[in-house]
Formats: sequence, structure tokens, C-alpha cells
Amino acid sequence: MKTAVSTVFVVDDDLAVRSSLGMLLRSVGLPVMGYSSASDFLTHYEVHQPGCLVLDVRMPGMSGLELQQQLNLKGAMIPVIFITGHGDVPMAVEAMQLGAFDFVQKPFRDQELLDRIQKALALDTDNRSKQQQHDVQRKRLTTLTPRERQVMDLMTKGRPNKLMAADLNLSQRTIEIHRAHVMEKMQANSLAQLVRIAIDLA
Repeated sequence: MKTAVSTVFVVDDDLAVRSSLGMLLRSVGLPVMGYSSASDFLTHYEVHQPGCLVLDVRMPGMSGLELQQQLNLKGAMIPVIFITGHGDVPMAVEAMQLGAFDFVQKPFRDQELLDRIQKALALDTDNRSKQQQHDVQRKRLTTLTPRERQVMDLMTKGRPNKLMAADLNLSQRTIEIHRAHVMEKMQANSLAQLVRIAIDLA
């Protein structure tokens, strides 16, 4: 599967704003796609697409806030930066409470917006990397047998082999074999790493 390119999505009903932001972003080498309405963006956006969203709070039809709520419902992790007029600050604060990354008040300096976009893109890359690692670990967990799952559970609780053997009515040698399988399948180099994986998957 081809890796999707991190893109800055600009959603604003004002063509002049979309055009100027598009030129600004392209001037620093950032891929950009513009949409004139929230519903148009929703129709075309797929949740796995990386990047960040620069979004006007007030738009005809679906507002920026409503679009953010729709993205939350879809499980989209893309960071959202709201562009707000002076009177929209309370709305922007509400957006932040719903998980928006940031908001920029008009009129803004180009560099200020670019800095925030770069931070949002870095956050998105980091989040997707963590999600990918989480998915890999969850897949590894499914390769464990039910008995190995039991052993892993006891291992991460710090249970010694002797007590594990008594708990599961197995020999210590069998426990050692199961432990080795767990470490190998989960690709953990130490018990501490296995504990971190278990916490991440909880």
C-alpha cells in the first residue's frame, strides 16, 4: 500500500482565504488541498489520511465546530487548527475542549500560522507512529495461545516462576518454556519492556 503524504487541508468558504493559504503553504513545500465547505471536505476525507486541518469556525451550512464533532465520531486523529474572528474566541475555546489542536485569531501573521501547522503535522506523525506500533503489538498478542496469555498476565504482575507453576498446576520447566514463547512472540527484550507493552495494550 502506498504511504499517504502528509497534507494540509484548508476548509474555508472564502475563496481568497483558500487561495492565499494555499500559496503560503506551497511556498514552504507543504502539500495542500482546499475545500469550500465542511461537507465537501467530509465527502472526500478518509480517516487514515495524515496531515492537519486548517478550518474556519464560521461557515455556511456545517460549521467548523460541527465538522470537528463529525471527525471525532469517525475516529479521525488529524489535528485541527481553527481560524477565528475576534467574536469567535469562545467558540474556539469550546473546540479546544472537544480536542482541537489550536486556534489562530484573525488577522494572523503567516509565520505564526506556519509554526502551528508544522507543530500539528509533527504531532500527527507521532500519533500515527504510536498507533501503528500499538496495532503491531495487538497483532502479536493474538499469536499467543490461551495458556501463554495466562503466563504473560502473571509475568507482568511480577509473579515468580515457582508461584506461576503452582497457580497454573504446571511444572516450572513448562512455565519457563511458556515465558520464552511469550517474550519471543511479543518481541520483548526484557520483562520491563513486556510490562510496558501490556500497559499500552490494556
